[in-house]
Amino acid sequence: MNLLEHEIHYPLADAMPQAGSCLEVAPGVKWIRMGLPFALNHINLWLLRDSFDDGAGAREGWTVIDCCVASDSSRAQWEQIFAEQLEGLPIVRVLVTHMHPDHIGLAHWLCSRWQAPLWISATDYHVALVACKPPASHNLEGGARYAAFYQRHGLDDPEFLQHVLQRTAYYPQLVPDLPDSFRRLMDHDRIQIGTQTWECIAGYGHAPEHMALYCAELQLLISGDMVLPRISTNVSVHANEPQGDPLGWFLDSLQRYLPLPEDTLVLPSHGKPFQGLHTRIRQLQDHHAERLDEVRAACALGPTNAAKVMQAMFRRPLNPHEQTFALGEALAHLNYLWRRGEIARHDNGDCCKFTAVTA
Repeated sequence: MNLLEHEIHYPLADAMPQAGSCLEVAPGVKWIRMGLPFALNHINLWLLRDSFDDGAGAREGWTVIDCCVASDSSRAQWEQIFAEQLEGLPIVRVLVTHMHPDHIGLAHWLCSRWQAPLWISATDYHVALVACKPPASHNLEGGARYAAFYQRHGLDDPEFLQHVLQRTAYYPQLVPDLPDSFRRLMDHDRIQIGTQTWECIAGYGHAPEHMALYCAELQLLISGDMVLPRISTNVSVHANEPQGDPLGWFLDSLQRYLPLPEDTLVLPSHGKPFQGLHTRIRQLQDHHAERLDEVRAACALGPTNAAKVMQAMFRRPLNPHEQTFALGEALAHLNYLWRRGEIARHDNGDCCKFTAVTA
């Protein structure tokens, strides 16, 4: 356990659900933990006891929060959940916090199997739709356009560029399809799930329009990826929005959780349920403040690019997959300072460099 973890509380200690099973964390709220084929090797999913009326009469069952990636092992884990954990009731609704593959990958399969509607923000639904069925020239995860983007920012290692060029089917492999329709989630929406009311809290910077859910009666926050206990959420600039300010949007979004009680039980997508919400937000703010200081120091040495800043921020060896996230993070911090007038950005189309602004 790192030192920061001593500042937050894990009320369930080391208890966690085994594969194919659930652990009840509050009345009518079950925790599922599924494996992922990444360095971040798991995702937490949630089952909420529900009585849902979609216009054809109320149906007793369960609302699923997030889905896992599309894979044979994920489907097998779900089949075990269906057989042993649903108390003979169906899935009546599938709610997705955001469009990343580990959250939405099996949404189509779950919705089709149970004839259950998908609930998600409109922005994330449509970005996911483009990502899983893109035109060949506009892949959102790799290909020639992304290779050129990384190269312009100084990441020109041939092995890395080849990895990006070949990464043209990454998202569709993990998210092969989406339901044809969805129910839109919006900020401040109040959703009745069973006997409880949950409020949507929109978040930005990590995903286009992430939705967390807060239940005042249970004092629970399903935080998705916006507030995680052990790691900082990835906040990246992407090729399709090269001048974006995701770090600014993310830091602003964290303020939306401060009105919630400090002892709220946070149910994150990765890691263990914890208490100490305000403390964790402060830790995340401090983390990014430290990274911004590193970026300021790098820019003060003279003109630099995102690849060099990435090396200053991430001092351990990174494989090509990790480098895509790290460069995106470096650009997020550079763009944050640029958008606030602390550094200058010079992009001639072939290369992009940043310099400190002198008085």
